[in-house]
Amino acid sequence: MPPENQTPRSPARDRDRLIRVRATAARVATVLAGLLVFVALVAPDQLGRITPGAFVRIPGEALFGAALLLALPARVRRPATAVAGVTLGLLTVLKIISVGFFAALGRPFDPVLDWGLLDDAVGTLARSTGRFGAIAAAVAAVLLAVAVLILLSLAVRRLTRVVFRRRTAATRTLAVLGVAWGVCALLGVQVVPGVPVASRSAAAFAYDGARQARVSLRDPQVFAGEIARDAFRDTPGDQLLTALRGKDVIVTFVESYGRSAIGDPRLAAIVDPVLDAGTRELSAAGFASRSAFLTSSTYGGGSWLAHATLQSGLWTHTQQRYQHFVSSDRLTLTSAFRRANWRTVAVMPGTAGAWPEGALYRYDQVYAAQHLGYHGPSFTLGTMPDQYTLSAFERLEHGKPNRAPLMAEIELTSSHAPWAPVPRTVDWTDVGDGAVFGPMVKEGDQPDRVWRDPARIRTAYARSVAYSLSSLISYVQTYGNDNLVLVFLGDHQPAVVTATDASRDVPVTIVARDPAVLDRISGWGWQDGLKPGPQAPVWRMDAFRDRFLTAFGPPAR
Repeated sequence: MPPENQTPRSPARDRDRLIRVRATAARVATVLAGLLVFVALVAPDQLGRITPGAFVRIPGEALFGAALLLALPARVRRPATAVAGVTLGLLTVLKIISVGFFAALGRPFDPVLDWGLLDDAVGTLARSTGRFGAIAAAVAAVLLAVAVLILLSLAVRRLTRVVFRRRTAATRTLAVLGVAWGVCALLGVQVVPGVPVASRSAAAFAYDGARQARVSLRDPQVFAGEIARDAFRDTPGDQLLTALRGKDVIVTFVESYGRSAIGDPRLAAIVDPVLDAGTRELSAAGFASRSAFLTSSTYGGGSWLAHATLQSGLWTHTQQRYQHFVSSDRLTLTSAFRRANWRTVAVMPGTAGAWPEGALYRYDQVYAAQHLGYHGPSFTLGTMPDQYTLSAFERLEHGKPNRAPLMAEIELTSSHAPWAPVPRTVDWTDVGDGAVFGPMVKEGDQPDRVWRDPARIRTAYARSVAYSLSSLISYVQTYGNDNLVLVFLGDHQPAVVTATDASRDVPVTIVARDPAVLDRISGWGWQDGLKPGPQAPVWRMDAFRDRFLTAFGPPAR
């Protein structure tokens, strides 16, 4: 018996309550399904564009899809609904990946070429956070992709059922929204500048992806023709680089040294004093310099693409092009120097293990991280401070007596993300095996602290670039001589620090003590000093090889 003063439960009342709960849950599920589909259709593919105003839109794809499903025969409706759900899920997954690509590389994801870069991203993450963190992130990404596909498929299916249960109301709603969409499209209505209310962004995203896929599939034939067209392919060695005979030519890439480092006032406040002081100090030591800008073929990462572009004179902006390049016999700057009887070396502290692609460049010697004798602590991506890299180059190659002229490509990595901790320069006689840098790892900000605050990230980046440049300038002061010719440049703009729509330009500078060297490039219009100004010339990076070989080759007859 029920306790005293308690009304007995009624089965009918319980059924009514259960029906109300189910009805409420169904309405909530329908609303959530609609919101999920709406967000999938109108959400931008760039983080910087995800604002409340970006969602004040009417998705034309939803109106078209609903109208099409209403017009389809019943037997076709279910498979069509399934296809629509899976298609929207796949597009959303690709859009999420593009968000990451825009943030890291400043461009959308290429559905044909970029799958291999996802593996590279996992490798980079493993070096930054450890193998467990990289595996966890990869598993989470796969689970997210599967969840998106399943949830959007279920959401589309649910909305389709609702539309057909309330066919008359759905038809009227579609008519009203269709008229509103058409009027907004005709008048170009925008609540937020640049974001039309009449949205067709999902269709445009799909179209752009398909168009890019078509271009990527055809690109191997296009690129093969570019590789074959080479004005210097058969130039004899005695007619190459005649104006640099007896010189040591060092080409140095400074990681993530982009135009923003000297153009953004917040960054320039840290970097500019180093370049200005370096210009004065090198001038006092008898060196002169000229600077300009090169437009890199990559942004935020993919340094090897920039290296290949400069070396080959080919616009190498995708991994597919890079693979075709390294399997070709294209003349590179390094192979041109080797053909002209220079000893050619590469110093790659960011490379561990074998580097089979290096064979194309025709180096006599490749010094990867394990060949440089470093016994200090790891900085950035598990590598060494730039001052040690330069000191090792001096010990292993440049400082040797009675040697042949050198052409060297050196990679400076201290300005690689996460830009903390930043080492300090020491006296060159104290560099030794790198143990002197041990205490510096614990000094200053650490990556986990820096990356909590955008302002700290910018400061850390600028300080790391300033360190790299200071090390290079100090090296020239300490070890430079009349035969030294230094070309240093950035590989790409940094991700995170700069907006994805920022310039792709990087500074480039040539330093020499022999006035005849810089006289050869007087027609280039480059500006005096280590820092190019806002009006300095801008070339595409692939133009450098031919202009350099022309300027320092025999005079035209």
